[in-house]
Amino acid sequence: MNERKNKLSVILQLFVTFFKIGAFTFGGGYAMIPLIQKEVCENKKWLTDEDILEIVAIAESTPGPIAINTATFVGYRTAGFFGAFFCTLGVVLPSFLIITVISYILSEFRELKAVQYAFFGIRAGVLALIVKALWSMYKQCPKNPISYIIAALAFILAAVLDVNVLIVIIS
Repeated sequence: MNERKNKLSVILQLFVTFFKIGAFTFGGGYAMIPLIQKEVCENKKWLTDEDILEIVAIAESTPGPIAINTATFVGYRTAGFFGAFFCTLGVVLPSFLIITVISYILSEFRELKAVQYAFFGIRAGVLALIVKALWSMYKQCPKNPISYIIAALAFILAAVLDVNVLIVIIS
């Protein structure tokens, strides 16, 4: 009975943690990764930094949004099927609710300069979060010439030569 109560407590904590991450992060999945890492590894100590690095690598290579995939994998690793379900629900629900409300309001105010400037500011903040996530992942990745060559080649193929990302990943 006590074990079941502990598991329910962990599942509730997972839901609340990912609900907060989903509610207070702008910019999508890559902007959420540093927050997920901080909450899951540093604050809650459910997983290690190496676990998160593996989970993000898997989440990037599976179909779907990276934040949802990451939440699902973290939940599964921490508390099984129900952990995965409630982490996924937690990270998706705030966006769903916010988008529903904003869609009704935004159509009335989208031409206002203050609203347009706010979105420019949000974009700059998102860029900073993505750069921080990249730097954090870079520090944890293996550092050897082959890794650098593969990363540079993948970047050139995808960003410069416009090769389909799926082909780059499979290669």
